Amino acid sequence: MNEQERSRVHHALEFLGMRAQATAVGLVQLCVELRRAGVLDQEAIDRVKQSIAAEIAERAPRTVMKQEYLADIRGRLDRIFAGDEPIGAGPVPPVAGEDDQPPTA
Repeated sequence: MNEQERSRVHHALEFLGMRAQATAVGLVQLCVELRRAGVLDQEAIDRVKQSIAAEIAERAPRTVMKQEYLADIRGRLDRIFAGDEPIGAGPVPPVAGEDDQPPTA
C-alpha cells in the first residue's frame, strides 16, 4: 500500500470509528487462524504487521525519533502476533476519588 492509499484508508477508518481495540484483537486472531490453516504465509503476516505499524507511526509523538518509535511498534507487534504478549483489555487504572487512601511510608 503506498503512502496516499494508506492515508485514505487511515481517514476512512477513523471516520467510521474503526480504531477500537476490539477490531485490532479480532484482526490479530484472524491472522493467527489464517496462518495456522496455511492460508497466509509469514510474508503475508509481515505485510499485515507492517501496515499496522505504519498506521500507528502516523501518530508518533513529535518528541520521539520516528525510526525508533517504528522499531518499538514492530517489536511489540511481533510479540503480539507470536502470542508472547497479551492482547485485549489491560488493567483498569484507578479512578480519582475511588478508594483514595493516603500514601503510607
